[in-house]
Parts: sequence; structure tokens; C-alpha cells
Amino acid sequence: MQPYPIPESGLQEFSFLGEVKAGFPSPAEDVRERLDLVKLLVRHSASTFFFRVDGVSMVDADMDEGDIIIVDRALDPYNGCKAVCFIDGEYTVKRVEIGAEGAVLLPCNAKNKRYKPIPVGPDNQFLIWGVVTWVIKKA
Repeated sequence: MQPYPIPESGLQEFSFLGEVKAGFPSPAEDVRERLDLVKLLVRHSASTFFFRVDGVSMVDADMDEGDIIIVDRALDPYNGCKAVCFIDGEYTVKRVEIGAEGAVLLPCNAKNKRYKPIPVGPDNQFLIWGVVTWVIKKA
């Protein structure tokens, strides 16, 4: 899993036209404001990375294969957060449950029983690499 760092020049600005109704369309005002996706989606540019989701273990957390997740390494992980974790030489994205006995990495795919919780013990090489802040859906 390779992160996509934010380019130093930032992302290009896009035109933001406002809200769009999901019902009957109506003529909109021709008002345009500039939309800077980095300003909207990134709190800490030096510690934020983009990943493409590979696999289906997190579909119940709205992370489908091909989606892009935005991960911030500056945020403190918390109980129940979705995070990119490094465990025993591999990166994975999971929901993190933090308890008195340590952490458990939980998949979010109730339909597929092949994905099991991953208990983290003292013998594991483990790091919560960064917290998922946004999911950009593949259309």
C-alpha cells in the first residue's frame, strides 16, 4: 500500500458550484466560487497521505475497493477510529478497538466471514500509522 503524498504545489483549484438537488433539477444561479480540495479535506498537509483501497474487508465502513482514503498521521488514534495500521511488516486499514488489554483490528465486512479480527499482542510489531479522515468514493 503506497501513499499518495500531497504535491508541494497543492491540488489544482476546481470550480465549486454549490449544492445539487438529488430530485427534480431546477435552474441554478450562475454563481461560482473557487474550491480548493486541499483546504477542504486536509487539516495537516505535511502529515496527510492518500491511499487507494485494495480489498473488500472494509465495505461496511464505506471503504470499497478502488476508493481513495485520506489519512492524517498527526491525529491521535481513538477507540473505534478507522486507521491505517502497520502490523508484522504489512499495512492494513481497519477499525481499531482500544481496550485495557491492548488493541484489536476489526474488519468491517459482515457478509464475508473470512475476515477475522486481528488481536494485537506484545509479540506483534505494531503501529497505528494514521487515522482515516475522509473516503473519496469511486463512481
